[in-house]
Amino acid sequence: MKKILPTVLALDLEGTLISNAMSQIPRPGLHEFLTRCAVLFPRLVMFTTVSEDKFRQIARLLVEEGMAPDWFAGIEYVNWQGETKNLEFVPDAAVSDIILVDDFEIYVHPGQATQWMQIEYFDYPYSEDDRGLFTMLEKLEMLISDSI
Repeated sequence: MKKILPTVLALDLEGTLISNAMSQIPRPGLHEFLTRCAVLFPRLVMFTTVSEDKFRQIARLLVEEGMAPDWFAGIEYVNWQGETKNLEFVPDAAVSDIILVDDFEIYVHPGQATQWMQIEYFDYPYSEDDRGLFTMLEKLEMLISDSI
């Protein structure tokens, strides 16, 4: 029996795609990761504790520096509130259609752990040999291929 194919990939920012909103160091492989995710999933959304204005500044800078694809500056941003990233805040999507890539379990909404894929935290000293995004991409590709 086939699994349901997830159609929305919700991405965390800090500790997942970049160091943090202050230093904004892109994680190794960021451009390739985002480009491949855009092929694997019909819809990508940003689900972060960083305000939308600050996120847009960071995203534009990543695009200008060639660290992220052009479309990343305009990626859909999920407005949410509360202590956890409740996937019900993603508009026009069922929770079961969404995969959340995040580094911290504390942000996973109760009852939604099956939709969460934990990525290794990108932390100081920010190694150029970090493989977190590459490893996550392999897991996402396996998830999609297992669902087909």
